[in-house]
Amino acid sequence: MIERRPLASLGHAHRGWFDVTHHFSFAGYQDPARMRWGALRAWNDETLAPDSGFPPLLHTDVEIITCVRLGALTHEDDLGNRGRTRAGDVQVMSAGSGLTHAEFNMEGGPARAVQIWIEPDRRGAPPSWGRKTFARDACHGHFLTLASGIAGDEDALPIRSDARVLAVALKAGEAATYRFAGGARRGYLVASKGRLTVNDVSLEDGDGAAIRDETTLRITALDDVEALLADTLA
Repeated sequence: MIERRPLASLGHAHRGWFDVTHHFSFAGYQDPARMRWGALRAWNDETLAPDSGFPPLLHTDVEIITCVRLGALTHEDDLGNRGRTRAGDVQVMSAGSGLTHAEFNMEGGPARAVQIWIEPDRRGAPPSWGRKTFARDACHGHFLTLASGIAGDEDALPIRSDARVLAVALKAGEAATYRFAGGARRGYLVASKGRLTVNDVSLEDGDGAAIRDETTLRITALDDVEALLADTLA
């Protein structure tokens, strides 16, 4: 089963310095039918204006994966970590027993990022933060694992969950296939650029697809496309 979730049906908020699209209930956007999807708790597409950002916030027991798509974000936390995550980079914050962090756009132009929240397998673990740069063409033509808690995904940023976050980029007419990890799984895919089909379902730019009871996905690009996929426990 693949349920298309059109961009126009998603949650939206605008605060002047901050624009966000919520694929699941989050903050001021509440929809009982879209509380979470398996272990996936949140999927937010965020744009921050220059010289703006979030003051220190405390999080516990959540894996937060941030994929920067435009500009850069600067991270600071109470573990002493500080880093600049640029377009094409991915950062992971494992909040564990508690981590207070701030995120800022200190650049001259807007910053755009996708932030994905996943439930951890265990609670109260020591918090951590990490960042990795992926080559611009590393996901061209195939799915590339960005963050994972699944054995064998050593090249990805580690998370404390039986889950993966992956990226794929395709030229118009190209296709790529993904096979879900074993067991009862759910997937969530977002067409972050361009139009595509996932199995027999068409997605427009910005649409999401909630996936269950599927073992394999075939993504076919109708335009030059980029997409992100989360594969989690059901």
